[in-house]
Amino acid sequence: MNVGMLWFDNDPRTALTAKVCRAADYYRQKYGLIPDLCMVHPSMLGGHPDLVEGRAGKIAVRPNRAILPGHLWIGTEDD
Repeated sequence: MNVGMLWFDNDPRTALTAKVCRAADYYRQKYGLIPDLCMVHPSMLGGHPDLVEGRAGKIAVRPNRAILPGHLWIGTEDD
């Protein structure tokens, strides 16, 4: 993914899937596109039983060390 939207949410009480869904909803409203990929810092993936097989609903969630903790890089996967 080369183009996307950076979203910040460092609330430790909010589940990662909720953060991804909130960011995806905003992305849909702002750009009129449906995101299918979200990259997060690897430290954000640990201990999240709400992620099923690395997915938050229909959005793939992947680790990326270039993303700062508390941030989500969300958009559509490049072909």
